Amino acid sequence: MTPARSRISDTKRLLFGVGYEDTFIVEPFAGRRALDEYELTQHYENWAADLGLAVDAGADYARWGIPWYCVNPERGVWDFAWIDEVADRFRELGLRPVIDLMHYGTPLWLEGSFANPDYPQHMAAYAAKIAERYGDVFRAFTPLNEPLLNAIYCGEFGIWPPHLTGERGFATLLERLGRGIVECQAAIAEVSGGEAEFVHVEASYRFTGETERFPEEVAFLRERQFVVEDLVTGRIGQDHPLASWLLAQGFAEESLAWHRDHVALPDVMGVNYYPQVSTEAFVSGSRVPAGTLDDPRPRVDEGTEGLVDVLTRFWQRYQAPVMLTETSVAGDAAAQTRWLDASVATVHRLRSEGMPILGYTWWAVLDWYTWNYREQRAPLHDYVTRQGLWSLVPEADGSLRRVRTSTVDRFRGHAAASLELSGRR
Repeated sequence: MTPARSRISDTKRLLFGVGYEDTFIVEPFAGRRALDEYELTQHYENWAADLGLAVDAGADYARWGIPWYCVNPERGVWDFAWIDEVADRFRELGLRPVIDLMHYGTPLWLEGSFANPDYPQHMAAYAAKIAERYGDVFRAFTPLNEPLLNAIYCGEFGIWPPHLTGERGFATLLERLGRGIVECQAAIAEVSGGEAEFVHVEASYRFTGETERFPEEVAFLRERQFVVEDLVTGRIGQDHPLASWLLAQGFAEESLAWHRDHVALPDVMGVNYYPQVSTEAFVSGSRVPAGTLDDPRPRVDEGTEGLVDVLTRFWQRYQAPVMLTETSVAGDAAAQTRWLDASVATVHRLRSEGMPILGYTWWAVLDWYTWNYREQRAPLHDYVTRQGLWSLVPEADGSLRRVRTSTVDRFRGHAAASLELSGRR
């Protein structure tokens, strides 16, 4: 079989998809372990069967990422042997891939990681090679997953390479990441003859609680949520709420002008929403600046209310069809099923009211391991997060058994119902 050639952005029914956690933070750093989720979840050994799980779940598409550092281990050296096999497996399954070209982590030879001045050009060259080699099967691309979170972790918090900190570090990363998205998308469009489509994916951030006590900070954070997408779509002019702040942090005016002349528009605007973590509560008491590791804001689960809010805001701001590109909850199968049912019902309601929501994505097919694994020293399975349709269960020989949860059948039922509904229309 060959994956459907129709564009996601042209779909009429609600598509159902799954994701594969694909964070690759492997650069050596004092006290830090390599965080390659494919290695930790043993996807490298089980990839063919793991991709088959998406079909077993009834998924129309799968968000799957390429480990750039593996296919480009040295400057100018490329190894596509494994990706060739993966592409063949997608063809065999008839499963539509949405390719994460960058889901955190650059090649080890790229000095300075995202802060390298040549990062955008290297990113574009890599993307062009992928689009040219696999154009018959890889046709939907995400240039950079959750770019705002990437800028925060790598440029403001200093947790991940290149370990920049503060507002100026954030602005530096924003400039590089933004150019990378634009040049990556332009390169793919050229080699694909305009046949590729682009699913931009951003994390969602919500703020609740005693927000009136911190009006300036809340207003800034709410606006900053959109700064990357505003940048790459050419929206940051002199009247933009964050323009003067960016310039004050060293973001050059000529770079803003360049982005107004060179845009990367999404065919689909992807939104990641996790009810347990996407909403932060402001509380009374001593405050520290937002964007620091000491920030004490707790998370508040606002369920489907939060989901409606983030989908609506992204749709209204960018006027592009939207897709829920990541969602799930941590917990047992009963908790997962409750959220699955509630969130799918909410998406159907929003579609009936006219919002163009094209896809619903459960993240992920498998349990995965939290990012704290990189910074801490406990055994691997202490960091497992139970958000997969299949659980990971350690065996005595060190292998990880994939154990099907009852959520799979419910997910498959929702996917089948969507297909059946479209057939009756």
